[in-house]
Amino acid sequence: MGSDGEILNRELAKLSDEDLLSCSKEELINRLRKEESDKMSALIQRGRLIKEVNKQLQGHLLEIRELKAINQRLQEENQELRDLCCFLDDDRLKVKKLAREWQLFGHHAAKVMREDLGGYLKKLADLERMQDGLVKENLDLKELCLVLEEECVSRSDSSPGGSTELSLPCMVARDLGDGSSSTGSVGSPDQLHLVCSPDD
Repeated sequence: MGSDGEILNRELAKLSDEDLLSCSKEELINRLRKEESDKMSALIQRGRLIKEVNKQLQGHLLEIRELKAINQRLQEENQELRDLCCFLDDDRLKVKKLAREWQLFGHHAAKVMREDLGGYLKKLADLERMQDGLVKENLDLKELCLVLEEECVSRSDSSPGGSTELSLPCMVARDLGDGSSSTGSVGSPDQLHLVCSPDD
């Protein structure tokens, strides 16, 4: 019986024909049932493992689909960012060109303004010189009028006929001297003749 128990503990596939012949029918039936039970348990366990593997596979497939969708969205965003970068680069080049044009325009405008300012300063200097000349000429004319007035007064005092005949030339000279009369321009030939010719 000890050798028969060792034979039963071994698998049937590993038993030789002699070992099988030495076993009784009951022992072989029990061994077959045990083998079938073990195989059934192994099949059930295998089915569970396959089911678990399929479940994990389905989860991995779902995760792959989600990753594909995320990858597609990221690719679309990447393309949009590329297009935006191209647009911004074109805009940057346009702004750079526009800034260069404005810089050239500013230099040209500053040059023109400097030239105009130089011309205005020159004209202003010319006007100041003309004004100084006119002031000097006016002073000279005033002095001349004063001299003529004094000469007229001195002649009227030395004349025996009195000063009534020379009052008009002297008055004309006085009016011309102080600038209150508008009968003519100072220093014109007619008025000089009028002042300097009391005997007429």
